[in-house]
Amino acid sequence: MGKIICAGLGPGDPDLMSLRAHRAVTEATQVAYFRKAGRAGQARRIVNGLLRGDPVEHAMEYPVTTELPFDSPDYNAALARFYDDWAGRLQALSTASDVVVLCEGDPFFYGSFMHLYSRLLGKVAMEIIPGITGMSGCWTATGQPITWGDDVLSVLMGTLPEADLARHMAGADALVVMKTGRNLPKIRRALQAAGRLDAAWLVEAGTMPNQRIQRLAEAEATECPYFAIVLVHGHGRRPEVPE
Repeated sequence: MGKIICAGLGPGDPDLMSLRAHRAVTEATQVAYFRKAGRAGQARRIVNGLLRGDPVEHAMEYPVTTELPFDSPDYNAALARFYDDWAGRLQALSTASDVVVLCEGDPFFYGSFMHLYSRLLGKVAMEIIPGITGMSGCWTATGQPITWGDDVLSVLMGTLPEADLARHMAGADALVVMKTGRNLPKIRRALQAAGRLDAAWLVEAGTMPNQRIQRLAEAEATECPYFAIVLVHGHGRRPEVPE
């Protein structure tokens, strides 16, 4: 009997992968990863050149992406069937040998693997390898600390209603907004309403070769890639720096 190993790959740069995740990837005989239909998959791209011995690959292709509203019953039902199906497949595959599931960032931080984990818990042996989160890679790329002293950091999803976004943005010291993409105009409006737009940064593909960092107020795009994060740095209590 094998087990299912979920390897958190970090924010995108392979050099930011943990030693444990790297070892799991290079020793894998079976690897599974999420991707959109017709795409290579970001997790799979991160490990290019690291897989050894020609492992068997299992591409877990999402049944929907933007075709249905994310909060619609049909969307939820399609994803539930997808996760049910792949939980069963991975459990069966692990009877022969370990299966390494590749996940961007940290698997337990808004990761898709969590939906498989909840279905497999108690049915099969699992190991979760934590990883550096994408947001950590992005705020480090800006060259500024995200929080100081007693700053409160809020992590928001761009899929939230605009009024909810603005309310949270107004009450937090430092902000991270994930799941941007087509939600970027809504996020921009909410930041404007909260009086935070001028302090916001848009980081696309943080730590990756195509990384791009710009002030959100100066960005012309009406949408951005999935792997993009909006940041507002905190400015809380800090020791004086001698001149």
